[in-house]
Amino acid sequence: MGLRIIGGELRGKKLYTIPGTLIRPTADRLRESIFDILSYLVKEAVVLELFAGTGALGIEALSRGANSAVFIDNNKKALSVVERNIQSCAVDSRSQIIRWNIVKNLKCIKSVDSQFNLVFMDPPYNNGLIKPTLINLYNSGSLGNDACIIVEHTPFEPVPAICKPFELVDQRKYGKKLISFIKERGRNNFPK
Repeated sequence: MGLRIIGGELRGKKLYTIPGTLIRPTADRLRESIFDILSYLVKEAVVLELFAGTGALGIEALSRGANSAVFIDNNKKALSVVERNIQSCAVDSRSQIIRWNIVKNLKCIKSVDSQFNLVFMDPPYNNGLIKPTLINLYNSGSLGNDACIIVEHTPFEPVPAICKPFELVDQRKYGKKLISFIKERGRNNFPK
């Protein structure tokens, strides 16, 4: 079975992807586990999906009641799939797509007029992209007070001894992948 939305108003809706290894979408079961953990944090959230790939995480959040989502990736083919999925799911009015080199900086989100409560990060594995992305995210000043950052990665590239403004509040292992939940220090009202 292909990629599809797991819950909410778009439940069962199939998503487009790119054949091959260019992008590695978060599998349905893993996405379901992530959203089960996040539960109440999704409703009315403003979502940012970095290294968007297919846009599955952001669209899943929109399906479950998030207000809006911004999808950022630097790959043209991936962004064309994100756009196709957004249109297919009819969430265009609540979505924004930006082509940008996330590792360079995140100045591109200064134009977004609200702060993000939920950030999904699924960078290419084992390329040292987690730390610079977290630094750029913090420096962008775009995180809301209770923002939660969810990072999908491998044990071979652990979340760095988190940059000072952040702390790891939870981490789960799913097969060969880790999902890390990160908050700004002192703001860890995270569901257990």
